[in-house]
Amino acid sequence: MTFLPSSDRKHRRSPRAPLLPQKHAAAEPAEGGFDGASFSGAVFNLSTTIVGAGIMALPATLKQLGLIPGLAMIVLGAVLTNTSIDMILKFSRASKSPTYSAAAADAFGGAGRALLQSCIVVNNLGMLVVYMIIIGDVLSGTWSNWVHHTGVMEEWLGQHWWTSRAFLLLSTTLFVFAPLISFKRVDSLRYTSALSVGLAVVFVAITAGIAIIKLANGSITMPRLMPKLVDQTSFWKLFTTFPILVTAYICHHNVHPIENELKDPMQMKSIVRSSLTLCSAVYIATSFFGFLLFGDQTLDDVLANFDGDLGIPYSMILNDIVRISYGIHLMLVFPIVFFSLRLNLDGLLFPYAKIPIAFNNRRFYSVTAALMGFIFLGANFVPSIWDAFQFTGATAATSVGFIFPSAIALRDTHGVATKKDKVLSWIMILLAVSSSIVALSSDVYGFFNSDEGVGS
Repeated sequence: MTFLPSSDRKHRRSPRAPLLPQKHAAAEPAEGGFDGASFSGAVFNLSTTIVGAGIMALPATLKQLGLIPGLAMIVLGAVLTNTSIDMILKFSRASKSPTYSAAAADAFGGAGRALLQSCIVVNNLGMLVVYMIIIGDVLSGTWSNWVHHTGVMEEWLGQHWWTSRAFLLLSTTLFVFAPLISFKRVDSLRYTSALSVGLAVVFVAITAGIAIIKLANGSITMPRLMPKLVDQTSFWKLFTTFPILVTAYICHHNVHPIENELKDPMQMKSIVRSSLTLCSAVYIATSFFGFLLFGDQTLDDVLANFDGDLGIPYSMILNDIVRISYGIHLMLVFPIVFFSLRLNLDGLLFPYAKIPIAFNNRRFYSVTAALMGFIFLGANFVPSIWDAFQFTGATAATSVGFIFPSAIALRDTHGVATKKDKVLSWIMILLAVSSSIVALSSDVYGFFNSDEGVGS
């Protein structure tokens, strides 16, 4: 492992030094001949970063907010995310910072960089444990209120040791995750990212098809347009949807790794807008048709609704297709989120390293193995962490997505911020902080009153 003692300050890696290899690096240890990432590959990688487990909780947000406010909040989330990413790119270029954490260091020093990296690590680690838990639920089933919901492998092969949760997750880790997380360039995942986005579209298409058929034959009706407020508790529960909407669009941690590999880095703004447009369309369709199909019976994780008779022919086959496609989708999202998790954890643990982690195999594989071990244990021994996921959405995700970009713009160390930038920054900080406080307070209130909020 190559790093210098803390006493040798003059050789310390600059906060602006890249955590990953640039496309113009003299040598590439794993993938020679790399000539820069394409526009389409970058769009798919960023879209895959965005569309994760949060998509399955969006129909439940519409159940809480009603159709019109819910869809409006999804669009507003995309607009605010685009604004915050534009700020990151603008101030990164002004400070010549190749990473998000370097831009934070330019504005707030080493402490700011460490705090941002800590938020990214907490957010990504929480998401990946949730992804693996859901994959385990899809493959081997889960227990809820003393009722066992069977997984697809249990349905096909019965209950055996080779269909147990631990064995299936171990097999997934060794034969799916291990190869995918071994790539040292995010662009290497462009094809799996394209497949992942395609599987999300498959889920939307099946859900939309079922909903349209049932709407046509009159077995379902149009859902509520506005929230249903019956008491003070139902009002405060509206705010528990905020962490879900925030988490649904978090991709800021992968913007710089993708930009650094582009043939033309100036395309990044167009890539961000294209990705957000694509993901917003998927989110709106998923939310609308999921809520239309299940109405007030929509569960916190809408995937759990696909375990019984849907009231149309071939229901069980469609259920299996939906669950399998979503399980594979999460398997392909996993390495994209893991990529930035590894980079930021490396920056926290080895701030004095002389070379990027991608060029140090011992450090690369040590950090990778440690992270995968922690995620695997978390997914096997934590039965459900929806509440923890909601907590990270209201804290770490909010900080990464809105508070840090706004704070960097307000700090404005290079004098490039406009009046519009500063106004928007204050608006985002006020919205993020106030909504997070209310959401956390609502979670605590709901917990002590045994009310079930919306999961993420």
